[in-house]
Amino acid sequence: MISFSFMKANYCIFNLCRTMEASDAEPMNTEITPPTSRRRRKKSMVWEHFTIETISGSCTRACCKLCKQTFAYSNGSKVAGTSHLKRHIALGSCPKIKNLEKQQLALTSDTKADGDTIEPTKRRYRTSSFGYAFDQEQSCTYLAKMIIVHEYPLHMVEHPAFLSFVQSIQPRFKMNDVNAMEGEVLSVYHKEKLNLMQVLGTLPGRISLTIGLWTTSQTLGYICLSGQYIDLDWKLHRRMLNFMMVASPHSENALSEVISVSLSDWNMKTKLFTITLDNNCSSHDIYSANLRDHLSNKNTLVLKGQLFVVRCYANILNVVAQDVIASIHGIVYNIRESVKFVKASPAREEKFSEIALQIGIPGTKALSLDVTTLWNTTYIMLDAALEYKEAFTFLETCDDNYNEAPSADDWKKVEVVCTYLKLLYESANTVMVTIDQTANIFFQEAWKIQLELTNATLSQDLMVSSIAKEMHEKFDKYWKDCSLVLALAVVMDPRFKMKLVEFSFSKIYGEDSARYVKVVNDSIHELYLEYVMQPLPLTPAYIDQGEASHVNGNDNNPHTTPNPMGDGLLDFDIYLSETALNQATKSELDQYLEESLVPRIHGFDILNWWKLNNLKYPILSKMAKDILAIPVSIVGTGCSIFGSGTGSRVLDEYRSSLRPETVEALFCAKDWLQYLPTFTESPSTMFAKLEF
Repeated sequence: MISFSFMKANYCIFNLCRTMEASDAEPMNTEITPPTSRRRRKKSMVWEHFTIETISGSCTRACCKLCKQTFAYSNGSKVAGTSHLKRHIALGSCPKIKNLEKQQLALTSDTKADGDTIEPTKRRYRTSSFGYAFDQEQSCTYLAKMIIVHEYPLHMVEHPAFLSFVQSIQPRFKMNDVNAMEGEVLSVYHKEKLNLMQVLGTLPGRISLTIGLWTTSQTLGYICLSGQYIDLDWKLHRRMLNFMMVASPHSENALSEVISVSLSDWNMKTKLFTITLDNNCSSHDIYSANLRDHLSNKNTLVLKGQLFVVRCYANILNVVAQDVIASIHGIVYNIRESVKFVKASPAREEKFSEIALQIGIPGTKALSLDVTTLWNTTYIMLDAALEYKEAFTFLETCDDNYNEAPSADDWKKVEVVCTYLKLLYESANTVMVTIDQTANIFFQEAWKIQLELTNATLSQDLMVSSIAKEMHEKFDKYWKDCSLVLALAVVMDPRFKMKLVEFSFSKIYGEDSARYVKVVNDSIHELYLEYVMQPLPLTPAYIDQGEASHVNGNDNNPHTTPNPMGDGLLDFDIYLSETALNQATKSELDQYLEESLVPRIHGFDILNWWKLNNLKYPILSKMAKDILAIPVSIVGTGCSIFGSGTGSRVLDEYRSSLRPETVEALFCAKDWLQYLPTFTESPSTMFAKLEF
């Protein structure tokens, strides 16, 4: 039985069609007049969807571009109206439009990676052009996602201009108020959180945390926790887990309490591997409370907690760089003012270029001003100015308005500073351009800086040694705290293993290097034994020929169809597993370390290598997965390292005014949504792609 609302909707559409017909220039049953002038262009909207085909003589029919059905148009003497054509399109009589509508409903059902599908709601309206179903609730959800992803304020739903824009697109859409939109945001957050919890629940290994501090204009603060892990397909991921408000973020137990709550909230009490802190977090804050004891009692800390706390590599680069720049702040100020003077007008720039050309300066670098909060821009400014040092000196002698030229000693200091800033700058760029920032990439960067700064402190040049000592003091502390973690990670790189550790330590420690190498070697073996003691699913010794050839790197063997039940030797596999423990065979770790190094080729994918060798090293690959997932830097891929971590990030005034649960929803949901498939295309876009 047809409902009253449905009949009312059809009646409205029918009236709309009648109105459109009345405005048409082709009334029904109108006599055809001979064409005495050029034919007038048809203005009706239906001709966007129909073509006129000649049947015979002067008889023509209208053909639907979508379904190819034909309808009466003219019989030679009279022209039919367009009402029946409008009804074909507007009321969804066209079978192609019905199929497209079903596809659109399937696309907009919000099916995500977890397989959950939101059932279509009853509040759907059909537009008069294509039969696209308008869904009020679905549109509200997309509006909430737009606000989350683009960081729009919630009260934008009350902006008159935005309301007018939305109404012009879909008059039937009823805009939510601020409170309702806040509820939509929380709904998106809770749904995506459930999806992520399901993913984390299936992780075969452990997860490592990163911690960052945020402050507000009040005395409150927020702690941001993110988790980094490698999934079943050996893909590296980082997801924000919590963005929690704390009254005193720098208090003794603040970090421990937040971490404990987060671990319980995400059911990860037994999965925590390491915690990476930024420059504002204190290791004592974690070790001081009940967290360490709680984890120790559950035997969840590996190597007795030696790897538990990791310092952020990006932070130490920034701290060292900004400290050495601050040590010559007066010279930096003079150079900055000098660059400002030259770039103040085109005439001055032209004059400066003439001076540089006259002196014979090649001018390969362009002068630029820095952003004081980004040390890389200050380095670029100093490095470029250094090339023009003689030009600045000459400019001071011929221009009475300029008196900021640094002295010869000042330029020498700048030259020394730039030499070591270049090390930090190139290291930061190397890390930033790496797509998957697995832990193994950081050892090679760190040991080179440690070696250069150590050697510089022994320089006979007092200026060089004094500047290097200031940089080395802080970087050496980082090296002592994190060299073990970095070394264990590079051992898991089949291109280097223990060989790079031995080589680099011999350069840094000289004759005393064997002692430090032994620490790394003992630690990697001790950690491996801990993984041996963990339960591991039984791996059958029987492998079909296809898998065996793939593991051995031989893809030329003919494909065979193995018996789906195996070869009937399951008892034999169990026997091998039991006797293997009693045999004095080499461990997976020793086999791995004794094998030759993998060639260092461009584009080497370490995660893919371990994925292919998972069957060969079942225990070691599990350990490698956890180690390689350690976030040595809290700055994620695609983000700028420069300037980060040297001070707490500040929450803007608007977000500081929101409820803590709303702030957490906005931050976390934005992080999660960016990894989901692209939002469903709009109906107009989908139809525009159709080939008629």
